[in-house]
Amino acid sequence: MIIDAHSHLWLKQDTSWDGKPIRSLKNGRSIFLGEEVQMIPPFIIDGRNTAEVFLSNMDYAQVSAAVVVQEFIDGIQNDYLAEVQRHYPDRFLTCGMVDYLKDGFCEEAVALMDQGFKGIAIPGHRLLGKPLTSDEMLKMFREMERRNVFLSITLEDGDKQVSELSEVIAECPRLRVAIGHLGMANPPQIPCWENESWRRQVLLARHENVMIESGGITWLYNSEFYPFPSAIRAIREAAALVGMEKLMWGSDYPRTITAITYRMSYDFVVKSQELTDEEKRLFLGENAKKFYGFGELPHLQYIKNMSE
Repeated sequence: MIIDAHSHLWLKQDTSWDGKPIRSLKNGRSIFLGEEVQMIPPFIIDGRNTAEVFLSNMDYAQVSAAVVVQEFIDGIQNDYLAEVQRHYPDRFLTCGMVDYLKDGFCEEAVALMDQGFKGIAIPGHRLLGKPLTSDEMLKMFREMERRNVFLSITLEDGDKQVSELSEVIAECPRLRVAIGHLGMANPPQIPCWENESWRRQVLLARHENVMIESGGITWLYNSEFYPFPSAIRAIREAAALVGMEKLMWGSDYPRTITAITYRMSYDFVVKSQELTDEEKRLFLGENAKKFYGFGELPHLQYIKNMSE
């Protein structure tokens, strides 16, 4: 059983962040902060990063379920993700998101919870200095805790948001928190295990209801490429700090699969000789099943490639 704890879906990118545009083009390309980039694989020619295309990838890679988070750079996708949740409740768990840079966002977040979203996503690294400990943020977190709605959050580099999230956890100890990108583990040229602020971010998972997920780790170590030995080292270092039972695999689909296939985004873990079978089982699915509360999941048959 494999569960993806960090993925993205959208119908169209048409937004901006920090005054710079993000807009879907054709053939998987986008204008991203003023630069043309290959945002998604080139076979997605219409720019629509849909649940159906993702499900095809999941079935092929034998991934039973996925958590869909949100990011400012994709635009707010609540309407589409609510539809995805209704259509595929046994395969997807989707997060809502609001514009935290504008006043009044707490009421909007509560409306999303009323609508049925079981998770709220915050791209903390894109809050442009707005604190996680503002009165309105804390009001939202208290309501999430009361309703057992989990928080999916990515923190910026450094210690500022680590300290802020520590205050949130102290204020809302029953709030379930998934911290993304393995604490923004550094690329191999700057080993994360030598970075004290990275260690402090991972150590937040010592709290009972806090987990770390590895969404985007193959992007962080893209310069090293498959089989990403430094990414395995980072996972092992994080496990040494908080235990493998506090870590979850995430792909950051679809951006990461412009360089690799979806299966490759976890296959480097499966084939690693530095992790035990039990560690792989916990990291790739069991921890996420327990944390997110997934029920019975489909068992997906392996389909042989024609080239085998």
